[in-house]
Formats: sequence, C-alpha cells, structure tokens
Amino acid sequence: MDITLQSCREFVAALASSSPAPGGGGAAALVGAVGAALGNMVASLTVGKKKYASVEAEMLTLKAKCDALQQELLAQVEADEVNFLPLAKAYAISKDDPTRDNELEKASILACQTPLQIMELCCQAIDCMAVFAEKGSRLAVSDAGCGAVLCKAALQAASLNVFTNTKTMKTRAVAEDLNAKATAMLNTYCPIADQIFESVNLYIGS
Repeated sequence: MDITLQSCREFVAALASSSPAPGGGGAAALVGAVGAALGNMVASLTVGKKKYASVEAEMLTLKAKCDALQQELLAQVEADEVNFLPLAKAYAISKDDPTRDNELEKASILACQTPLQIMELCCQAIDCMAVFAEKGSRLAVSDAGCGAVLCKAALQAASLNVFTNTKTMKTRAVAEDLNAKATAMLNTYCPIADQIFESVNLYIGS
C-alpha cells in the first residue's frame, strides 16, 4: 500500500515505529513535497491578479513544474521504502554467509538512489522558490520562504541517507562518486535556500 495515502497521523506513527521503513528518506521526500506545494500556493495566489499580469505566464509555467515536483517527491516516499528494504534484508544475512558482503554492497548502492533523486528534485524546487519569493504575490511571500526552508531541510535530510550508506561501501570509487554528487547539491542549493529565507525575512520586517 502506498504509504502517502495514509493520514498524517498514521504516517508519523509509522515513522516512530521500529519498522525500517518509512524512515529518513521517506520523511525527506514528504517534506520536500510540502515545500514545493507551498511554493505552488504562492503561484496560485499570484495568477489572475492584475497587479501581477506581467509575471503570470512565468507563474503558470512554474506552477506546472511544481505540480510535477510535488508528485515526483511523493512518489519517492514509496520508492525509498522499496529501495531500502533490500539493504535491511542484507544486514540480516549471517556474517558467516560468503554472499553477505556482495549483497550489502549492491543493496547499499541501491539505497542511495532514491535519496539522490529526492535531492535533485528539492534543488529544482528551491530554484522555483527563488522566483516565487521574488515575483510572486507579496501577500504570500512568507510561504515562498517556508517552502525554501522545507526544501532545504529535505535536501539535507536526504543527503544523510546517502552518506550513511556510502560510509560502509567497499567500492570506494563508487562511494566517493555518490558522495560528490550529494555534496555538490548541498554546496550549491543550501546557500540559495538561505538567501531566499533571508530575503523573505527582510521583506516581512523581522
């Protein structure tokens, strides 16, 4: 069953349980989707207003993009569970089993794929937040800031799910390549998200 079809309370309860999934990756995907949705809120409140007629086409384009990002991020909640469970099973293999190391290696690489995808989607969402914060309705600018903060949190949370899995990988060249991809996204997009937050904070006079 798609866990995103559960209520918020059920999802949080599942996170708090001893079940290996959903975990940090799934939570990151959900938070990223919420962040993207907040940006979309700004677009929705901007489109159709005479004051913002000059940016309406851009808002509609970004709204369509964020609609897709929301759906893709929600899809990663289940994808993270699917890709993590093989790793949980691999850890359960007896240490005396000669296949254990190979199974762990394959499962670790697989477990990195969804968090990296979540990170990429969050980066795209942060790019959208920058435009929403700059050009969207001033009545909803704080929502653009909130969206940026949430997408940054999701970006960072997903990165931890990459780094924890690469740490134990034996094929270090592959591990370092995965780490480099995650680090590059963090180094580029965390400052952008921070800048959006600061600009919004300055605008609302805090």
